[in-house]
Amino acid sequence: MDELKVFTGNANPALARAVVDYLGIPLGECEVFEFSNENIFVRILENVRQRDVFVVQPFSSPVNKNIVELLIMLDALKRASAGRVTAVVPYFGYGRTDKKDQPRVPITARLVADLLTVAGANRLLTVDLHAAQIQGFFSIPVDELTALYLLSRYFEKKNLKDLVVVATDIGISKRARDLAAKLNAPLAIMEKRRIGNVDRSETLNVIGEVEGRIALTVDDEIDTAGSLVNTVSVLLERGSREVYACCTHPVFSVPSLQRIAQSPVKEVVVTDTLPVNSEKKLDKITVLSIASLLGEAIHRIHTGLSVGAMFE
Repeated sequence: MDELKVFTGNANPALARAVVDYLGIPLGECEVFEFSNENIFVRILENVRQRDVFVVQPFSSPVNKNIVELLIMLDALKRASAGRVTAVVPYFGYGRTDKKDQPRVPITARLVADLLTVAGANRLLTVDLHAAQIQGFFSIPVDELTALYLLSRYFEKKNLKDLVVVATDIGISKRARDLAAKLNAPLAIMEKRRIGNVDRSETLNVIGEVEGRIALTVDDEIDTAGSLVNTVSVLLERGSREVYACCTHPVFSVPSLQRIAQSPVKEVVVTDTLPVNSEKKLDKITVLSIASLLGEAIHRIHTGLSVGAMFE
């Protein structure tokens, strides 16, 4: 496995190209397309026998198509006798469905983990899972990176005075606390309740002092931006001078961009784990590249170095 190969499907090829630029290697050649009957075809166009192969494919929209694309690519590489295949999934879709919180519902995150393993993945490289326990759904090694350091460095350079870091809900509070520690800022937590199975939540309370401060909200992803808009409104009502927002995964489903544009939020800082095309790049949206983080992790996995040491 002395030769490193990186391939990509159609989910986020720009990110894959940035990763191989960091590694100083060419992007692996393959065909990945859909027939008129919606069947996906994959053909690896170069020798991968006994190579160390990485496939970059976040579960971006269309989510189900991109998952199946990855599964077929993994199967193709396994049947081509690749030495080791690592699925690089910067955004792991279905991460919210990580437990049975209602009667007769699936644990889809576990199902997707099983599918990846059966298809041929020998390990998983991902970024900021929705819930840490998803790592335990896999019977293969999982390396979970975090964009926390990338985001913290960005806001350190902004040198915002009287900053308070705000967790958008209790579930993200540990990650928000880590960011607050890096920025030497206090922590506040939004208490909210999700309403049924619809993408809507109700903000209930703010735990912590935000009056007279600049607030920075933290979440793992922004989907419809409903929670973000509610949080910004409540923080301003409680006396925050300005509100910034950051997250790792810019899902940006409809009507998130309209809501962000109309919201008084000062700036929304995200990474490119998911593609943010020109239509989504509002003036108040800043995109940080995660390519160097993924590239360094791939280099360390390939050469047998510690991935955890990247964050020490």
